[in-house]
Amino acid sequence: MNTIEMRGITKRFGSLTALDHVDFTLQKGEIHALLGENGAGKTTIMNVLYGLLQPDEGEILVNGRPVRFRDSLDAIKENIGMVSQHFMLIPVLSVTENVVAGSEPRRGLFFDFAKAAQQVEKLARDNGFSLDVRARAGDLSVGELQRVEILKVLYKNAQVLIFDEPTAVLTPQEVDELFLTFRRLRDEGKSIVLITHKLGEVMQIADRVTVLRDGHLIGSVEKKDTSIRELVKMMVGREVSLGARHRSDLSGKVKCSIRDLSYTRGGLPVLSDINIDIREGEIYGIAGIEGNGQTELLEVLTGLLKPDSMTLTLDGRQVTGAAVDFIRSGIGHVPEDRLQRGLVRNMTVAENIILGYEDKEDFSRSGLLRQAAIQAAGTRLVDDYNIKTPDCNTPVSSLSGGNQQKVIIARVFSEEPDFVVCAQPTRGIDIAASEYIHEVMFRYRDQGKAILLVSADLDEIKTMSDRIGVLYKGRIVDEDLADNFDDDRLGCRMAGVDYVPESEGDDDGKI
Repeated sequence: MNTIEMRGITKRFGSLTALDHVDFTLQKGEIHALLGENGAGKTTIMNVLYGLLQPDEGEILVNGRPVRFRDSLDAIKENIGMVSQHFMLIPVLSVTENVVAGSEPRRGLFFDFAKAAQQVEKLARDNGFSLDVRARAGDLSVGELQRVEILKVLYKNAQVLIFDEPTAVLTPQEVDELFLTFRRLRDEGKSIVLITHKLGEVMQIADRVTVLRDGHLIGSVEKKDTSIRELVKMMVGREVSLGARHRSDLSGKVKCSIRDLSYTRGGLPVLSDINIDIREGEIYGIAGIEGNGQTELLEVLTGLLKPDSMTLTLDGRQVTGAAVDFIRSGIGHVPEDRLQRGLVRNMTVAENIILGYEDKEDFSRSGLLRQAAIQAAGTRLVDDYNIKTPDCNTPVSSLSGGNQQKVIIARVFSEEPDFVVCAQPTRGIDIAASEYIHEVMFRYRDQGKAILLVSADLDEIKTMSDRIGVLYKGRIVDEDLADNFDDDRLGCRMAGVDYVPESEGDDDGKI
């Protein structure tokens, strides 16, 4: 039986048609994955289902009844809940207060906290969640915060749960726990929509998959009747290389050496005693849950932040000074937030392509910019790096996320630096753009250059890296060849837990 039917849903934003007569069905007691590249319409159609957007055409049926949602409150009344990618919790409030907000039990005129805590505790226990319902949300781990978000929608009796990229910031163990929750909810007859770009997780957890492309429905398939390769082809419209990547032989000399790196803020250690050697022809990946010092590490290694101590050498030459000195020394930087750190939105593609390098003789003379040279470089790099734009004079703000990221990639890699600090290179971009950027990074590595890769996407870290260092509370707590890490070891070390291989553990294999 279909719990949800969406028929002919069309949504326009000005001249852009985000959804073009899209059909979507959700059955009772199923986990349904919704796939598509950025801009395909995944989040838009779920925002329509949750009442955050009203369709221009089409209809929605809940359990066979036509409904029209004016806002999310109408959707909640029909037992539909959404867990956003970005948690919507109030850090200073307790777990209980966050869960019952808007539907608080009362004793007379006053909030009955004791009764609320009892209700939330029972709800958590029934769903297999181990949570202190009196703890402040601000003191919880990322995985615990997500459980609170799930309890929020369950408290309102949601029978349809929409999850938008729910595993983006979880360790492998937390992903496993989340999927156990999904299966438990499905077995209780609840229906789950999973918006994701992680195809391996789709094949692991979904019952059915719907693929959108450019606002159009490409198709819905049973998971058992498809494969990752087929799903990618549906998403992109062509074959995409998904083969295993060759590792570096790590036989080159040390290209970049980081010694005794420490940084404190407000008297508290943020980075402590970090020592890393990165060789010629190597991608060194940093794995870790966000907030463990990655941002500060990136900023120190690109001259944006002054550490308490550090000796950084590149090809034996010590690098010091400000960001411009690091660039001139041969260090490139792909920042983790392309819009905050990487681009100036109201400037053209050509102008953004030379940012940080505008004082080079190629682009300026006697303090004046050489506009013809900038235009020529922009035109050449738009072509060389497959940037989809009408021309290099187009404002970068009008480009898609993937093409904005290619502008940064073109700027950095075209200068052929000796060492690149590459942060979140494919965050928020689609499969085709990700594939292209990965190929650029591999070609660069194979020229004997070095890359430090920081990514919240563990699949990216495992695929791209030759060696991996695990960052926890500002320290490198584990380092090894990428092929020697499995998900258990990575997950344990990212969470600050000692890892014991199953064969070395107790008889029952527990760590």
